[in-house]
Amino acid sequence: MTSADRFPASFYGEPGTLGLLANGISAFLVLLQNFNGAHTGIPAQGVEDILAGVHLILIGGVCQLLAGLLSFRKYDHLSGTSFIGYAALWSSYGATRIFLGGSTLPLGNLSSAEDINASLGRPEWLSPPISQSATAGLIPYIFLSFILAFCSATVNYIMPFVFGTITGALVFEAVGLAGRWGLVVSGVLELLIFCFAIYGSAALLIKGVSQRYVLKGFGNPLFNVLLLGTTNSNSSQGLGQEKKKNTKYAEPMALGFFCDTVSPFIFAFYCFGYVPSFAVGAVWVSIISGAQLLSSYYGYLRQDCYHATKFGLHCTYWLVKSWEEFVLSVLMDGWVPAGAREAMVGDWFFLAAAMTLCVLSLNMDTLELLHNSMFLLLTVSTISQIPLKGYYVFFGVTCSLFTVFSLYGTFARLVNTIAEKPLIWVGPQPLSTDRLWGTLSVFRRCAGTAWQQAPIGHTASELPDTLFYLINGLAALSAVHTSQPNPAFLHLTVPWVLVSGTVVQVYVSRLQVQGGRRFGSVTPLFYAAIWATWTWYRFAGQLLDISSGSAYGFTAGAIAFLVANGFLMLIAAYVNMVLLTLTTVMEVILVCFLLSTIGRLPYQLEIAMLVIFSIICLYGALASIVNCILSKDLMPTGPPVFKDEKKKKEAALPLHCPVTDSRLTSGLLYIAQLLDNSGVCGIPTDTVYALAASCKNPKAIEKIYNIKDRPAEKPVCICISSVEQLLAAKPPFSPLLWEFMKNVYPGGISCIVPKGEWLFKLGVGPAYDRVGTKDSIMIRVPDHTVTVHLCAITGPLAITSANPSGEPDSTHHDMVVTRLGHKIQGVLCDGESNEVVASTVVNCLKIDEGSISILREGCVPAAKVMHIFERVKNSML
Repeated sequence: MTSADRFPASFYGEPGTLGLLANGISAFLVLLQNFNGAHTGIPAQGVEDILAGVHLILIGGVCQLLAGLLSFRKYDHLSGTSFIGYAALWSSYGATRIFLGGSTLPLGNLSSAEDINASLGRPEWLSPPISQSATAGLIPYIFLSFILAFCSATVNYIMPFVFGTITGALVFEAVGLAGRWGLVVSGVLELLIFCFAIYGSAALLIKGVSQRYVLKGFGNPLFNVLLLGTTNSNSSQGLGQEKKKNTKYAEPMALGFFCDTVSPFIFAFYCFGYVPSFAVGAVWVSIISGAQLLSSYYGYLRQDCYHATKFGLHCTYWLVKSWEEFVLSVLMDGWVPAGAREAMVGDWFFLAAAMTLCVLSLNMDTLELLHNSMFLLLTVSTISQIPLKGYYVFFGVTCSLFTVFSLYGTFARLVNTIAEKPLIWVGPQPLSTDRLWGTLSVFRRCAGTAWQQAPIGHTASELPDTLFYLINGLAALSAVHTSQPNPAFLHLTVPWVLVSGTVVQVYVSRLQVQGGRRFGSVTPLFYAAIWATWTWYRFAGQLLDISSGSAYGFTAGAIAFLVANGFLMLIAAYVNMVLLTLTTVMEVILVCFLLSTIGRLPYQLEIAMLVIFSIICLYGALASIVNCILSKDLMPTGPPVFKDEKKKKEAALPLHCPVTDSRLTSGLLYIAQLLDNSGVCGIPTDTVYALAASCKNPKAIEKIYNIKDRPAEKPVCICISSVEQLLAAKPPFSPLLWEFMKNVYPGGISCIVPKGEWLFKLGVGPAYDRVGTKDSIMIRVPDHTVTVHLCAITGPLAITSANPSGEPDSTHHDMVVTRLGHKIQGVLCDGESNEVVASTVVNCLKIDEGSISILREGCVPAAKVMHIFERVKNSML
């Protein structure tokens, strides 16, 4: 491999290189403007400010966003949260610069700005009080940046200097918006950011190319994270109640709390009267809401239905409220006619959704329950029926409280994910899983027998369903209006229906493309088109005074929607009763839409249908998230009207697959007997479920290839009970290899080592030619009591993942039985697997030359493997 081939790979291997560079260059752009303004006495204006803003968005925003996404995919909690958070910061600050350029006037000369804008015919909102708006955004980033700097000190001693200096620079940037001297101090600190970032990115780049640390600063923390506290045995993690994590992606909880800190603070600043216009604030909130949508996305990738839904709902809430306030403060100049706001009922749906999250968080930790309770209070404070006199005070106070809880949550989640232990208090689990199951099972008992027959598969394909129901229910309830709505009401309705029904629904459609099989991406995209058209004609159309003649185009579109939704009703009939009812009510709503285009709208019928649609969506969301989180069919969604005969026949076929309980000694002995008799069985491991065959029976190993449709050129590995079992075979391994294996075994790492005659002593015997390749063999020592005991009984086992080739790994024994039960001889049932990805494969064939390579990154991050190797290698010197 040439150096040219390795250079791009070093960025993927060390995304911190790109992230630190983006921070450094962004800071350098700002310091140039600050120093220029200090030298000339005239701040940057016009085109110069606009260009600076564009560069900040492209470099500090887009480039750093890419670094954050790569960090999340490399299981780097701190870097992922930091880079995406700073990407939002620089993008927001860049947008503020563009506003400044649009105003073409100094920050302090606001009265002149208004006069010149008036003379130029420019709307006043193009030159808002940007100093106050930017300050509202910078202050929460100061606190969050300090937390990032503090947490990064537990990882290395370069990032704390970068993030800490960013904290100081943000402080003086905020001061500089009121007094120019602060920008000079900020410029000096931004010069330090640039220097630290260049050194840090160079260190990571060299490390990525040479695969070892050459420059100091990384690999050694300033202090051990364990000094921050001791593990809290009363936490939900200590009780073992926390859902198993997908360690292929970093945890997005800290990023979600990060975003929930910025948005409410900006709103609190506005509610208390420090910012008369919300134009710049809407941009800041929209950008940070985009980052929160990413936290929802990574929750989805981790098959975490709760956080994917929670952060998606919070993102929708902040987007809707920010653009509602934009309409009020800018387009309507703060004037709200009587009855306009009281007619809005969409907030009640947010209230119901927040109550749902509160109930479900009873199964989690106390911090999560408190945070959801504060969000519930937040939704109560924004109910439009609250008198306007006390509305903003109530909303501002709750936003302040929510900011405090979110700030603490950011710190707690970040430290606990870095340490992989609950060092910072998050509280015990308020309600046990069994008690929550018992409480929610009332819904199932109340439902009829027919409704309990609906099959539910708890897979990643169900994760977007909850958000699909939530955003459609919100859009429908927000569209409820009187027969003669006033123009102010129409202004307020547009962001509610458009943001939830169209913008966020496109995101849900993307999730369905990723893995959805229940109703795919067609339904979300189709409903996004419906709500967009609805908004354009019913609300924006009245404001634009669309004539009756041009309305005939909408009539044709409504007919097309009716026909297409009829096909969706047919598809829903094969899914469940909830979805079928939803699409049926939507058909009636579309009929009302069609009648409105010809001037014969029955308002009472439409309002009734919109409310019923919202209620169905609320139940569908509750059922989806409860069934997905608790992995039980507690809230029925009803059986399909039409059943797939092919699937029905397949379900009726006997699987001919005995299953046993891993907790029973008799079950373990039974599976061992099947393996000794040339059987192939599904067994649990410390990662995902595997197919196993005894190395005493080469023909059984050949069966694995037929069962999985596995290509013959792909070798299978062997699984043993302990390193001591390997020592007894006396393989000719070097001291470095032995020491490395002692440090990684047992665990989710598979080592490829040279093959040799020692395998016969190990007990491989007749299967020598059936496992591994001609020259190498991959060895697994799982950190799983059941698997270790099984290997101790049977001897070495040939194993491979228990899934048909090309399909996702099996993470529950039910998946093994359903997929391969008719082909194998037995399954050792152990419930949900510890991980949802397989082991990390390490090539140790060249370890004596001082290097190893990662062939497949699995549950153990590649960076962690390399860190262990470097530590072992240094200890051997």
